[in-house]
Amino acid sequence: MSTPIQKILFGSPGTGKSHRIDQKIIPNVLKIDIGRTPQNIIKTVFHPEYTYGDFIGKLMPITRSGKVEYNFYEGHFLRALAQAYKNIISSYDHKENKIEDTDIENVVLIIDEINRGNSAAIFGSVFQLLDRDDSGWSSYYISINEIEFIKILELIGVEFSYDSHGKVDKYELKPHGSVKLKTFQEKLSFLNFDLINRTIKIPPNLSIVATMNTSDSSIYYMDSAFKRRWEWEFIDIDSKSICFEGIAFKSRPDWEGFIEKLNAFIKSNHKSIRGIEDKQVGYYFIKGDEIKKSCIQNKLMFFLWDSVFNRDKKPLVSLLYGDKNKEHELITFGDFAQQVDTFIEKIKSF
Repeated sequence: MSTPIQKILFGSPGTGKSHRIDQKIIPNVLKIDIGRTPQNIIKTVFHPEYTYGDFIGKLMPITRSGKVEYNFYEGHFLRALAQAYKNIISSYDHKENKIEDTDIENVVLIIDEINRGNSAAIFGSVFQLLDRDDSGWSSYYISINEIEFIKILELIGVEFSYDSHGKVDKYELKPHGSVKLKTFQEKLSFLNFDLINRTIKIPPNLSIVATMNTSDSSIYYMDSAFKRRWEWEFIDIDSKSICFEGIAFKSRPDWEGFIEKLNAFIKSNHKSIRGIEDKQVGYYFIKGDEIKKSCIQNKLMFFLWDSVFNRDKKPLVSLLYGDKNKEHELITFGDFAQQVDTFIEKIKSF
């Protein structure tokens, strides 16, 4: 399957972040045709009143014939997850007992203004699924409640029968064209489903792309653990992405040596940092055998700018320019990101 995108586009308001998603990422990178498969694009906007129930799903009352009933309505994430599962099922080659990767359609969940909602509360346990392994699947699974699990199965086309105690005793998957399998469990085994423990993972064909206005970064605090699980792409005021070409580190040992020196730099400026324990950087802050300069710019340098030295930028100015009075040259994150080569060399020699 294609490598999923899990990225936050950030920058000043009006720099074209949403336009970039609609006109470049969706059609060119994810190859989703909005005219042919609009169901593969799910959009939402976070705001202060947006909740876990809006994102995952919630019970809502409805009156029918004078009686109040409760229905479970899926949230944006649950709908996107089910659509991704459904696309995998539709591409399952039962004759060869394998998945034909090229036939699997991608799904994208778009979250505008991700920092205008309380992300920790909205994502809840789904936060654990954001860690992906090399295959694109979530590295870990989570268990969800029976109502949520049943709703996912309904959305991918599963019919149920119940025993005398009201428990599900039989699952039947509606046929998708000519695709048929002997049993329900065989059909869904490649989705990492566990019917007993009701576990789920995010599959490789589900991408999550979000936008964030840096001017609104103080609306809700996004902790370091949450930020680490995303790629970041800075869109400058000219609507261009700041992504330098090239490899910064060609091996994990080189990267780990750099991180040790970076943490020494951070600790040496502890007086400018609030909560030093949470502001140091782990080896797996960026994954991969080779570390690109663009990752250093958009993820590591933004973390330093926005989370570590958010109150006082003087340590960064001193790092780049020494004792020279050049604080005026480091006003915006765009100014800092442009200095990626100098930043890397200064930390190496720290």
